[in-house]
Amino acid sequence: MSKQSKPDAGSAAAEMMPDCPRCHKPLPLCICDSITPIENRISLLILQHPQEQDRALGTARLTALHFKNAAVRIGLSWPSLSKALGQPVADPSRWAALYLGSAKVADFGTKSDIVAIDRKGDIEDNQRAILKDVEGIVLLDGTWSQAKALWWRNAWMLKCQRLILGPRQPSRYGHLRKEPRRDGLSTIEAAGLVLGALEKRPDIAATLNASFERMLARYREVQRAMPELAPKPKKRDFRRRRRH
Repeated sequence: MSKQSKPDAGSAAAEMMPDCPRCHKPLPLCICDSITPIENRISLLILQHPQEQDRALGTARLTALHFKNAAVRIGLSWPSLSKALGQPVADPSRWAALYLGSAKVADFGTKSDIVAIDRKGDIEDNQRAILKDVEGIVLLDGTWSQAKALWWRNAWMLKCQRLILGPRQPSRYGHLRKEPRRDGLSTIEAAGLVLGALEKRPDIAATLNASFERMLARYREVQRAMPELAPKPKKRDFRRRRRH
């Protein structure tokens, strides 16, 4: 009869470590004390796939904490935008979603950081007027397949304006979490870029990027001192993966 294996001490310590009630990260990884919520005119809604709740490297909740008008919803589908927001009325045609298609900003020969496209994947006419009218942004948080599932399970998103981003540098994740495309960004980077551009406030992107860099620096510090709380990221199938 084989002996019962003893539980790993490091794993047990990780399970016992309390989480921050705001960002839901283990307390040694929390940077909430450095965040001051921003007054944002354009609403932010982050839809997170239930299987993409990365406590260590995820940025969905951290992103929402940066704004006074933002929400994170975890699930697969909601019958309407208003239900996802928890509001009595919301018009999806006044909102925009970061689109999952293969189109790139560089394909259109523009130097803009953000481009509105139609359902065929072509650039919309009158970009300035379209972007000016956007009242809210929907971000999908998950791998490529998870984000795709969120897109197709929420038919109301088809009524949203489709946007694509053209970041000027790759994601700050670096080797911690590689992206399959150069324009693949973390949720916090995407939110900073799109809201900063639409509100014409470069300070928004600067603030979120600085917080993201602090988060990554803290992660690396904890990884060296307490690897059970910040394990090395697992390899993923990058051919199918893309964050939003």
